[in-house]
Amino acid sequence: MAAMVRRQRQRPRRLACWALMAVLLADFLALSDTLAVMSVDLGSESMKVAIVKPGVPMEIVLNKESRRKTPVIVTLKENERFFGDSAASMAIKNPKATLRYFQHLLGKQEGNPHVALYRARFPEHELGFDPQRQTVHFKISPQLQFSPEEVLGMVLNYSRSLAEDFAEQPIKDAVITVPAFFNQAERRAVLQAARMAGLKVLQLINDNTATALSYGVFRRKDINSTAQNIMFYDMGSGSTVCTIVTYQTVKTKEAGMQPQLQIRGVGFDRTLGGLEMELRLREHLTRLFNEQRKGQKAKDVRENPRAMAKLLREANRLKTVLSANADHMAQIEGLVDDVDFKAKVTRVEFEELCADLFERVPGPVQQALQSAEMNLDEIEQVILVGGATRVPKVQEVLLKAVGKEELGKNINADEAAAMGAVYQAAALSKAFKVKPFVVRDAVIYPILVEFTREVEEESGVRSLKHNKRVLFSRMGPYPQRKVITFNRYSHDFNFHINYGDLGFLGPEDLRVFGSQNLTTVKLKGVGESFKKYPDHESKGIKAHFNLDESGVLSLDRVESVFETLVEDSPEEESTLTKLGNTISSLFGGGTKDTPDTKENGTDTVQEEEESPAEGSKDEPGEQAELKEEAEAPMEDTSQPPPPEPKGDAAPEGEKAAEKENGEKSEAQKPSEKGKAGSEGVPPAPEEEKKQKPARKQRMVEEIGVELVVLDLPDLPEDELAHSAQKLQDLTLRDLEKQEREKAANSLEAFIFETQDKLYQPEYQEVSTEEQREDISGKLNAASTWLEDEGFGATTVMLKEKLTELRKLCQGLFFRVEERKKWPERLSALDNLLNHSSMFLKGARLIPEMDQIFTEVEMTTLEKVINETWAWKNATVTEQAKLPATEKPVLLSKDIEAKMMALDREVQYLLNKAKFAKPRPRPKDKNGTRAEPPLNASASDQEEKVIPPPGQAEDAKPISEPEKETRSEPADAEPLELGGPGAGEGGAGGVPGSPVGSRGNICTELGPVTSISPAAIPLLSPTPNRI
Repeated sequence: MAAMVRRQRQRPRRLACWALMAVLLADFLALSDTLAVMSVDLGSESMKVAIVKPGVPMEIVLNKESRRKTPVIVTLKENERFFGDSAASMAIKNPKATLRYFQHLLGKQEGNPHVALYRARFPEHELGFDPQRQTVHFKISPQLQFSPEEVLGMVLNYSRSLAEDFAEQPIKDAVITVPAFFNQAERRAVLQAARMAGLKVLQLINDNTATALSYGVFRRKDINSTAQNIMFYDMGSGSTVCTIVTYQTVKTKEAGMQPQLQIRGVGFDRTLGGLEMELRLREHLTRLFNEQRKGQKAKDVRENPRAMAKLLREANRLKTVLSANADHMAQIEGLVDDVDFKAKVTRVEFEELCADLFERVPGPVQQALQSAEMNLDEIEQVILVGGATRVPKVQEVLLKAVGKEELGKNINADEAAAMGAVYQAAALSKAFKVKPFVVRDAVIYPILVEFTREVEEESGVRSLKHNKRVLFSRMGPYPQRKVITFNRYSHDFNFHINYGDLGFLGPEDLRVFGSQNLTTVKLKGVGESFKKYPDHESKGIKAHFNLDESGVLSLDRVESVFETLVEDSPEEESTLTKLGNTISSLFGGGTKDTPDTKENGTDTVQEEEESPAEGSKDEPGEQAELKEEAEAPMEDTSQPPPPEPKGDAAPEGEKAAEKENGEKSEAQKPSEKGKAGSEGVPPAPEEEKKQKPARKQRMVEEIGVELVVLDLPDLPEDELAHSAQKLQDLTLRDLEKQEREKAANSLEAFIFETQDKLYQPEYQEVSTEEQREDISGKLNAASTWLEDEGFGATTVMLKEKLTELRKLCQGLFFRVEERKKWPERLSALDNLLNHSSMFLKGARLIPEMDQIFTEVEMTTLEKVINETWAWKNATVTEQAKLPATEKPVLLSKDIEAKMMALDREVQYLLNKAKFAKPRPRPKDKNGTRAEPPLNASASDQEEKVIPPPGQAEDAKPISEPEKETRSEPADAEPLELGGPGAGEGGAGGVPGSPVGSRGNICTELGPVTSISPAAIPLLSPTPNRI
């Protein structure tokens, strides 16, 4: 009884466990539908999108035109938007509403030289002014005004739609490529655009780093402990970047020896690219066309935006053709006022137009070598990346500049960055596990911290002294975290975060760069923290900085840290406390030196290892003095930093160069002296119990921070939410428009197809003249309504009209479809009936001694055969009496159901014969088996049963019940006829189940036509048959 009660109690628990497992499985299956991640290689002229999903590793997404590259162009009209190739075609018709190369305006204020350059290149666009952020926006009409971030958000949203259509599942996680020379304002602008598009950015990866990662991933076996220096020269449409990358294997704590790429040097030219070459070609074609019409007193073609858009498209084509040909004929039909333009342009003329551009080709190479502190002899190979490197003159000048025998072209110049970025996306996503590849990117623009403090000179006069500390040095690795400690402040103060030495930039680049001041940090609550802990020793104000994977700088927190010596009194501890401490020490549950305590909202933190900021070089007299004032420690890599809200992977910091000195070493002296003094004379046992060495307790107080952004203010949260909602509304409008167009096209197609079918003989046979006239009249009325009022009809109205017409024609279509199916279905039924009858006859011919089927089973099969014959004959006869215009009684689904029922019965018997074991035959005196008489019938013989072990052969066998449990192997498959009812269970069992179900006769014997009585003896368990 007790055991029964326990089992009853365990049943609910088991049910709960199974229910929990089912819920977890459902959650996992739901999660598996959103495992895909994507990358967007965002170029100036075009973009490439790649995805990774289960079963599809690193694949480039095809757009709606089945192309692997999509133009970054947006056409914005009052009621619709166009993207990609559709927008490119609209650029000729409506150039003012077609936006391109808008990435050049990201993070730029109105006075930036690039804004003026954009106005000069594309005068058809009207740029408005935003007084709040001092930026510009596109003003297409009074109602259509969009910032560059909003336009980029539209493009990113479009790229996600392409990826989702290709992956057939929703995607939110993405890695986006940006130029390596993007500063903090430009990177934040891209992140804001991604937030507007609803994308979760796993990382902003530099396009040169993504290219280097793609190159290394596909050549993993070639990377060893010997450093290999590779130079990537990337000339795209808008800019040029030269990168020096070092590949080698390094030892990691997690995965042992793994390949690593390290960015050693970077050089760039913001305006050197294919676009500038195309603009010069366009200007050349413009002059030629104006000269051809000089005597006609025609207007300058530059005043016609459509003509200039046509010329720019022709210049793009001309540049591509001249890369492979010495000359080509430029021609445009109807350029202006139906006047055709035709002119011959040679490669020599093109090279003369761009001579000064070709002179700038070696510039990024020299910058990269200087930043890497290397020479050309250390470079093993120079690899070309980007579409503009296909210009022969670029390759010629570059080859001469690098002094190599040839340039490497063993990488996909268009897709390398997208593939490297999607590999990084898979590595950052928790849904995929990829082979580790360590990536150490480099800081292009150094960042420093500036602050001012009062100092007292020898004469007693107090003055202000300005201090600078480099926080992140040029070409230093990132991501990493750093901490700066201010030790001599006991009241609220401010400090500034600015860019460091930018002397490597030219005067023009400095003007394009924008503001060199990043942020002013105002601290509040420093004085209150000192009042809160008056008896504690201050360890300074610590500011924690983070340069994340995207290269975006953030101030995580500012803390005021205090320390004090605390003595524990063991006499006050209770017995339970001692017992708990003993047990925790046995299991490693804490240490005595650094106990965790929390009081009044402050935390006890472990002392960090600190070192002066990297790159801080002052005068010898000031350096020692200012070490106490500001220190920039680097967090130890042995402990990963806390996870960011983005879900990004924890960055790898640098090890501390020097241990902290100053107050920390002095604070440890009393404890060290106490230890040294206690070593000489051992204390008494009673004193040892009562006294314990003092330990340090650290108290941390959070300091309020107010950030004043100086380079480019970010969009406020309310405006960012408004922009995101505006883009979402536009997307919903586009989806509604597509749905309405789809409904209108479906309605129009149904009307035309049905009108055509009414004149076909097979439809006229099953319908009367009145029925056809009624259907035709309503179809004509619907067509007239669609032409007159269809433009203003909603999607719901169009769908309702289509449903109404389909319901009207449903009976007609049903009769035609049934008549098409009858010959095939009836022929299959006749074949199955004939072969099932032959199978039954063969089964009854099996001798009694070898009989494996019972009389009940054969009678059941015979009954199903007779019933099916009767149903078929009766239904066919009844159908023949009905006119063709009436609803048929002979339905294809009924035929299939009858076939399934008969097939299950036959399949059951076949499976039983297949798995039946042969019976032993009784031996006569001569040692031979007795054979039954040839004329013996199955009814005269009794079924033999193999006796179990230990039982005599002459023992009476167990009588067989009338109904035995039928079985069938699990691998039996049901008959598939392709119509309704296929695969459904019926009398006699369920297809595909174990013994006891009926399956498909074709599973064992192939087609039904192969069944014959001669096949029955082969299924008999008896090996020899007379």
